[in-house]
Amino acid sequence: MDLVTVGVQLLNAIQYGMVLFLVASGLTLVFGILGVINLAHGAFYMFGAYLAYWIAAYTGSFWIAMIAGIAIAFVVGLVLENVFIRRLYGRDHLVQVLLSFGLILVIDEAREILFGKDVHSVAPPAWLSGSIQLTDNLSYPVYRLAICGFCLIVAALIFFVITRTRIGMIVRAGAENREMTRVLGIKFDVVNRYVFAVGIALAALGGIVVAPISTVFPGMGDGMLILSFVVVVLGGIGSVAGAAVGALLIGLTDTFGKVFFPSVSSILIYVLMAAVLLWRPNGILGRREV
Repeated sequence: MDLVTVGVQLLNAIQYGMVLFLVASGLTLVFGILGVINLAHGAFYMFGAYLAYWIAAYTGSFWIAMIAGIAIAFVVGLVLENVFIRRLYGRDHLVQVLLSFGLILVIDEAREILFGKDVHSVAPPAWLSGSIQLTDNLSYPVYRLAICGFCLIVAALIFFVITRTRIGMIVRAGAENREMTRVLGIKFDVVNRYVFAVGIALAALGGIVVAPISTVFPGMGDGMLILSFVVVVLGGIGSVAGAAVGALLIGLTDTFGKVFFPSVSSILIYVLMAAVLLWRPNGILGRREV
């Protein structure tokens, strides 16, 4: 394998890892800050992809589809938190699993009523639809490079908000010691609502950016949900930085595993997770138990 091919695979791994980070960062916020196991997170990834297909088909603009899709997902998150999720705080995890599984069924049924079982495609923006010629026989899609750049910008924005703003300080404090922050007079009801809505919006955004390079189909969020939980476990529950590290590790392992070890590539991710947990039971950047 020459250096150009290795470089292409490395770009694929980074692109895959960054999309995983978008989805998993929302999951680690909801799981780590709110303490809610949201099995419907993958369904919202699918929800975002279908929103991209529907709005882009109606308006003819992928960018309008992206902006509108994020806004719709955010509002849906606010409504769901206010109506359902807020009643799960502090409840047994079995109750959380049952409610989130119910949300999966509702979203899937709504998808089938509105879009049927057909497979759909979304066209990328015209100016991102070409390829960069790397060699005489090898090219790389511009849109995949754009995904890498866009996801890096979103990741930088998330880290800035978490580490440099007052709301980020409150979120980090809640992840460390929720009861202490309540004693200090912080109204966590409002914080929880917006954290959940942002988590849903990030999952939908992952589906939106992937839609032009993947078909939009029923159940497309199932595999992403499993991988997102693996990312959260690898990086450490509640750690956005850990989610970034875990997502890139999975991207590299999955991409290069399929190249060098195709016969066992499907289990390499879980072997990686087991090895990390043996080394650091709370995840790579997870909080140590005192």
